[in-house]
Amino acid sequence: MIQAIALGFLAGLFLANGIPHFFRGIVNERYPMVFGSGPVANLLAGWSSIGVGVLLLAAADLGGAPVAGGAAIALGVLLMGLFHAAGRAFGKA
Repeated sequence: MIQAIALGFLAGLFLANGIPHFFRGIVNERYPMVFGSGPVANLLAGWSSIGVGVLLLAAADLGGAPVAGGAAIALGVLLMGLFHAAGRAFGKA
């Protein structure tokens, strides 16, 4: 159960962080991040983050603890969403 919670939480963080970067990349807009703020860099970072999140979900084995794992995913998504909404992700876009 601890594994499902930890991996689910990390998956939520990665998935929620990848979404804004991926979408900014595909609409050809700049968005600040560690590797630069260009659209191509954001597209690649978002795509990679979503891929890692999916792999973490697969490794989480949520079948053994679906409620706890699902709550951990939701918490990870919420915390990353608040991080982005507060403008703390390397300044405001």
